Amino acid sequence: MDLTQALTISGRGMDAQTERLRVIAENLANEDSTGSTPGATPYRRKQVEFENVLDRTLGAQSVRVKAVVPDQSPFPQKYDPSSPAANTQGYVSTPNVNSFVEMMDMREAERSYSANLNVMQASRSMLSRVIDLLK
Repeated sequence: MDLTQALTISGRGMDAQTERLRVIAENLANEDSTGSTPGATPYRRKQVEFENVLDRTLGAQSVRVKAVVPDQSPFPQKYDPSSPAANTQGYVSTPNVNSFVEMMDMREAERSYSANLNVMQASRSMLSRVIDLLK
C-alpha cells in the first residue's frame, strides 16, 4: 500500500467518525426535548450507518457514512400531568436518547478517530523521512 493511500483512507475514516460525533452531540443536546402539545412526538435518536466503499482510484476500500437514520425504539413514558405535552392519562413521551449509550458511542468514535489520526501521523512521518533521504 502506498503511503498516500494510507493518508487518504485514514482521512476518510476521520471524516466518518466526525459525522458520527456530530450526530451523538445532536442526540445529547436533545435528550430532554419533548413535544409541546399533548401527544406530540419527542425528539427521536439518530444513528449513523457506515458502509465500505471500493475506491478504484486508490485500489482500496475505505469507509463512508451511508445514512443517518432514526432509531425506531419506543419512546419512554414519564408521568408528568403538569406538562403541556402530557396525554389524557398524564404521561409524556420522552426522547429515546440514553446518555450512557451516547457516551459509550462517543468514546468509541473518539478512539476510532484517534487511531486514524495516528495512522495519518505515522504515514506523514514516513513520507518526511523518504523526502529527507532523497535530498
